[in-house]
Amino acid sequence: MLSGKTVLIAHLGYPTEAFKAPMIYNPWFENHGIDALVVPMGVRAPDFATVLAALSRFTNLRGALVTMPHKVAALALVAETTPAARIAGACNALLLRSDGSWLGDQFDGAGFVRGVLRKGHPIAGRSVFITGCGGVGSAIAAAMAQAGAPRRPTHCAAACASTTPAWTCASARPTRPATTSPSTPRRWA
Repeated sequence: MLSGKTVLIAHLGYPTEAFKAPMIYNPWFENHGIDALVVPMGVRAPDFATVLAALSRFTNLRGALVTMPHKVAALALVAETTPAARIAGACNALLLRSDGSWLGDQFDGAGFVRGVLRKGHPIAGRSVFITGCGGVGSAIAAAMAQAGAPRRPTHCAAACASTTPAWTCASARPTRPATTSPSTPRRWA
């Protein structure tokens, strides 16, 4: 469905070849009779701020999905963020408000938690180990905290404590086995 009333959702990133959101959302919109369209837009990092400012002037744009390499940069370009985006230090979804300002959100963590729960794995009361705490890792850590997991990576401590103060702090560092040689593959404990 495409008409003069079609609501657009930009999908911003670079390169666009790996984008999956248009293949997921557009058929769903069509099957549900929703006059909306996710449009992939290849935007290189140096142009991101300029493009985002220009998009805020579109009257039929509802928002944007943001992917690499722009998730972290988006946080500094929005007027307001949700707690999930602040904790993650990145945005993957932007809502264009009627005044032309952007609200930044982050749903990577919530999506991950939903997937874990759908597979039948409880989170509440379970310890989790998250390696990497960039934009996505931090979002997952925050969502795991909200779902009741009792630990978080050290450098996420301050941000997660603001929304889930009951969390305790834990950190794990990989250790190298005592015996390694050039012919022995490295294994991390």
